[in-house]
Amino acid sequence: MACLLRRRVTGMIFSYRKTMEANIVANAVKKTVSLPVELANEAEEIARAEGKTLSAVIQDALRLARATRLKEEFHTVQDYWRSKARDRGILTDEDLERYLKR
Repeated sequence: MACLLRRRVTGMIFSYRKTMEANIVANAVKKTVSLPVELANEAEEIARAEGKTLSAVIQDALRLARATRLKEEFHTVQDYWRSKARDRGILTDEDLERYLKR
């Protein structure tokens, strides 16, 4: 049997769910966002089709956007250092090993 308690702390909602297996602490911040009608309708349709809440669909979209942004940042840094290595004649793993042994 699960017991659910809530308490508010400056704009955050903490939900404590006690179960036999473990105590689960989840927190969320409520925000109001404005969406164009077409985008809001699409988000609601996705939620219905996937059996999720609208909040879960928006969270998934934000997580995907964050992952995409981080991947792009990684590739930018990778390209920078690849260019630096190429300028020093480091093109293969063997080249790198020779360079590091100097």
